[in-house]
Amino acid sequence: MKQLLAGVAIAAVLASTTGVMAAEKVLLKTPISFSTSLPGLGTPIPRVAEQLDLMSGGTLQMKVYEPGKLVPPFEILDAVSTGKVNSGYTTAGYWAGKIPAAPLFSAVPFGPEAGEYMAWLYYGNGLTLYQEMYDQAGYDIKVVPCAIIAPETSGWFANEINSVDDLKGLKMRFFGLGGEVMQKLGVATSLLPGGEIFPALEKGAIDATEFSMPAIDKLLGFHKLVKYNYFPGWHQQATVFELLINGTQWDEMSDQHKAIVENACKASMADSLAEGEAVQFDVMTDNVENNGVFIKTWSPEMLATFRSAWEEVATEKANGDEFFAKVLTDMNEFRDGYKLWKENAFLPRK
Repeated sequence: MKQLLAGVAIAAVLASTTGVMAAEKVLLKTPISFSTSLPGLGTPIPRVAEQLDLMSGGTLQMKVYEPGKLVPPFEILDAVSTGKVNSGYTTAGYWAGKIPAAPLFSAVPFGPEAGEYMAWLYYGNGLTLYQEMYDQAGYDIKVVPCAIIAPETSGWFANEINSVDDLKGLKMRFFGLGGEVMQKLGVATSLLPGGEIFPALEKGAIDATEFSMPAIDKLLGFHKLVKYNYFPGWHQQATVFELLINGTQWDEMSDQHKAIVENACKASMADSLAEGEAVQFDVMTDNVENNGVFIKTWSPEMLATFRSAWEEVATEKANGDEFFAKVLTDMNEFRDGYKLWKENAFLPRK
C-alpha cells in the first residue's frame, strides 16, 4: 500500500511538472522605475525574475530593463496597458496625476506599517480594491504587489528645521500624498526619479529631498550635499511596489504561470522587507561618524503639524474623488479594527 501511495504521489508530481513544462513559453519584458543597485527598492525584481525561471522550469522568464532603458519610469503604466511592453515594475504613487486613489496603494502619511499594510492587502479588501482601481480607470492591467519596504527617512535638508516657518519657501523633491502635505505647509514640491535628484540638488533646482531609506539614499549621494537627515518617515511608514502585467497577456497565461507569478511576488514581499530592515543601521552609523550627517528627530509639535495637514489633504482628496473616498474609508475601517490588536499585542517602542 505504501508503495502504491508513493507511486501515485510521484505520478502527481510528474504530471504537475509536465503541465508546467508543456506550458507555452512566456517572456515578460519588464522596464523598472528603480535601479537594481538600490537595496530593497530595485534589488527585489531581479530575484523575482530568477525565481520565475526556476519555478517554471524555464517556461516563464522575465527580462529586466533598468530605468529609462526601454520605457521612462513615469510612462510604465501606459506602456504596459497599451501592450508596448507586457509588464513593468514600479509603484502606484507615480500615477497620482492619472488616478487620484493610486497613492493609497503605495504609501499613506501616518498610514499602516508593513505588517498592517500586507494584512489589509491580502486579508482585507485591499487587493480587490487595487485591481478595481485600474479596471475602473480603463487600464488593461493585472496588478500584483511584489515588494514592500519599511519606513523611510522623511527628508534631507541643508539646515535644521525647527518650525513650519523653516519649511516655507523650500523647493523639495517629495513623493506621493506626503508631497501634498508639504505643499500645505508652504513647500514647493516636485516629483523626480531617483537618478535626477542629486543633479537637481547640486544645481540648486531643489533645496531638499526625500527619496527612500538611508541605505538607498546613501547610494544616491544626498549626504554629500545636505547634512540634516530627519526621522521618522511620517509620510511613508511602508511603501508597496507593484508588478504590472498587461491584462491580455495575463489572460493568456496558464494557471500555473499565474500562480508562479503571484507566489514569487508574495515571497518577494517578505524578502524585500527583510533586506530593507537589515541594511539601515550600519549606514546611519557611517553617515554620522564619517560623513558629517546629523540625524534629527521631528518634535512632537512638528509631527502634530504634519498629521493635521494630512487630515486636511485626505478630506479634500476624498471629497474630490469617489473612489479615493471608498479606498480610504475601507483602509481606515480595517485600521480601526487592527488598532485593538496593535495596542495590546506589541511592546511599547523605546
